Amino acid sequence: MSRNTYNDVPPDILDNEEDEDTVAVESGSDVEFDLEVNPSSVQRGTEVIRRFWTTLPNAPGVYRMLDAKGDVLYVGKAKSLKNRVGSYARGQAHSNRIARMIAETSSMEFVTTATETEALLLEANLIKQLKPRYNVLLRDDKSLPYILLTADHAAPQLVKHRGARKRKGDYYGPFASVWAVNRTINALQRAFLLRSCNDSYFENRTRPCLLYQIKRCSGPCTNEISPEEYASLVSEARAFLSGKSNAVKQRITEEMQQAAEELEFERAARCRDRLAALSAIQGVQGINTQSVEEADVFALDEQAGQFCVEVFFFRNWQNWGNRAYFPKADKSMTRDEVLGSFLAQFYDDKPAPRLILLSHEIEDAELMAAALSTKSETRVEIHAPQRGERRQLIDYVLRNAKEALGRRLADTASQQKLLISLGQAFGMGRTPRRVEIYDNSHIMGTNAVGAMVVAGASGFMKQHYRTFNMKSEDLKPGDDYGMMREMLQRRFARLVKEEPRTPDQQEADRSSGPDDAFPAWPDLVLIDGGKGQLEAARRALAEVGVGEDDVTLVGIAKGRDRDAGRETFFKPGQPPFKLPPRDPALYFVQRLRDEAHRFAIGTHRAKRKRELVKNPLDEIPGIGPTRKRALLHHFGTVKAIQRAALEDLMKAPGVNAATARAVYDFFHERG
Repeated sequence: MSRNTYNDVPPDILDNEEDEDTVAVESGSDVEFDLEVNPSSVQRGTEVIRRFWTTLPNAPGVYRMLDAKGDVLYVGKAKSLKNRVGSYARGQAHSNRIARMIAETSSMEFVTTATETEALLLEANLIKQLKPRYNVLLRDDKSLPYILLTADHAAPQLVKHRGARKRKGDYYGPFASVWAVNRTINALQRAFLLRSCNDSYFENRTRPCLLYQIKRCSGPCTNEISPEEYASLVSEARAFLSGKSNAVKQRITEEMQQAAEELEFERAARCRDRLAALSAIQGVQGINTQSVEEADVFALDEQAGQFCVEVFFFRNWQNWGNRAYFPKADKSMTRDEVLGSFLAQFYDDKPAPRLILLSHEIEDAELMAAALSTKSETRVEIHAPQRGERRQLIDYVLRNAKEALGRRLADTASQQKLLISLGQAFGMGRTPRRVEIYDNSHIMGTNAVGAMVVAGASGFMKQHYRTFNMKSEDLKPGDDYGMMREMLQRRFARLVKEEPRTPDQQEADRSSGPDDAFPAWPDLVLIDGGKGQLEAARRALAEVGVGEDDVTLVGIAKGRDRDAGRETFFKPGQPPFKLPPRDPALYFVQRLRDEAHRFAIGTHRAKRKRELVKNPLDEIPGIGPTRKRALLHHFGTVKAIQRAALEDLMKAPGVNAATARAVYDFFHERG
C-alpha cells in the first residue's frame, strides 16, 4: 500500500496531461445539478477534482474529498482511481447529495492499494475513523460481547469479553447484548459448574465461595474437584458452545441414569439440574432454524427517509440475539447502497461468520465476500435468498426491522414535540436541537465529579455524555459553585477551540432542520441549581468567550421539600418563573434533570469504588499492568510484595533491577 497526496502538483503539469483511455473532462460539460446547489460552487469543485484526476493511475485505491478546512467530506474506494474520480467531473447528472459534495471539495487525498479487496477494507476503516459527512455512517457501534473460555490457566475461566482478543482461549459469539451474555453465562455455570472469578481471587481462596454453596461452581480453587474432573467439565462446555449440544446432553443423560441405577441420587440430581440449565439456554431463542448453523442475518427497512438494519446472530444452530442499528445515510441513497456500506463498516472490527444473509442484493457482494474471507482466514459467503427457509428467515428479520424503525420514528416524533414545547417554555424563538444538562456529585467534597448529559430529537444521546474529574487546586471541598464553574469552563473552552462558532455557522444552525447532523454546540444548557449556580455558569461561559446569544442558559431550582412539579426556573436578566403543573415541558425537564442526576451519582459511586479498592502498586511510577501482574503472580499479595527484600523482587519474572528498586524504595520509604 502506498500513500499519495496530490496537493502540490504544478498546475501546468495538471492542465497539460491527458489520458487516451479515459473520457476527457471539459470544464464546460453539460452537467445537470439540483437547483439548490450553487452552480459556481459546483464548477469550482469540478475544476479541483479535474486537476487531481489528470495525474491519477489506473490502479485500485481509496480517495478522500476534503473541504476548505481540511475536514474529510467523503471516503470512497475504486477499482480504478482514475476512472472513479473522473466520473465526478464528467458530463453526467449527479444527485443533489453528490453535487453538494463536489461543490464543497477543495482538495483530495489518495491511497493506492495492491487489490480492490484491500481498498474495500481500508475504505471501511477510514469511514469509521473519520466519519465523513457524505458517507453512510454506522452509529452506536459499540463492540459486541462474547463469551470467553480461557486457556491460560490450569482451571479455565468462563467470562464475558469485549474488545480485542488478546487473551488466550476460545471466543464464542457475538451476542446481541450484555443481557444475553449474562443470561447464557448464568445457565452455563449451572450446567458445567465452571468458575467465573478472576485469577487473583482464585489464587487467594482458602475455602469455597458462595457460588460453590449454591451449586454454580465446582470449587477448583480449593480442590473440591480434581483437575481431571474439572478438565472434563471444561471439555463438555467447549463442545456445547461449539455446536455439539445434543452429544453433551446425551452424555449427561446417560450419567444421570447410571447414577440413579447405582442409587447415587445426589449425583443424579446434579445431572438433572445441568440438563435443565442446558434446555434453558436452547429454549429461549425466539426463532430457530434447521438449515443455518452459523450466520448473521441482515434486513434493512426504510421509512420517512430513515434507515434501520436489524441483525440476528446465529451460532451452532442457536439464536444468540438480535440488535437494531440506525445508520446515518442520505435520503437519496438506495437500500442496497446503504446495506453494502453498513456491512463493510460492521465487520471492520469483528470476524465474519461463514454465512451472511441479506434482505437486498448489494453491488459488490463477491468483492465483500472475498475481503471478509481474507480477513477471517475462512471462506465467507454472502447471499440474498429469494425462497425457502432462508427467505422465511429474512422475512422474519425484516419484520423486526420495520417494527424497530416504526418505534424509533414514533419516539422521535414525540421527542421533537417535547423539544418544541421546551423552546416555547423558555422563550427561545426556535426549537433546540441539542440540550445539555449539567450536575455534579460528591460526599463532603471527596471524589468530586461533574456530569454532562445530552438530549436531542432521538432522545438521550449517550455517546455524547461526558464526565469531569475536578482538577483545580483552588477548588475548596464541597464548593458546588466552583465545581460548576470549572466544568463549564473546560467544556466550552474546548468547544470554542475545536468548533469555533462563526456568524455564518450560527445562522446555519438556526436554519437547520431536525434531520440535519447533530450539532456540536448546544442550543440550551440546563443547570441543576438555583440563582447562585446560574450566575457561576454565566460567568464561566463569559470567561471563555461564549455570549448569551450563543447559548440559552437556564437554572433549575428544586421545589419545596424537593418535590417534583414545584421547580423554579432562572434565566439571566429575567425574574424567576414556574411552569404550569401539567405542562409537558415541565415533565420533560424533570426527566432531563433526573437523568443528569443519575449519571452524576453513578459516576461518583464508580470513582469512589475505585478509590476503595485502589492498589498501592498503581502509585509507583513505571509499574504498568504487565509488571503489576507479574509481581502479583510471583508473590501472591501486595503485603508479600511489601515485605519482600530487594533481592527477592529482582528474582520475579519480568521485573528488572530498576523496577525492583522502585518497588522496594516505595514501600521502604512508607515503612
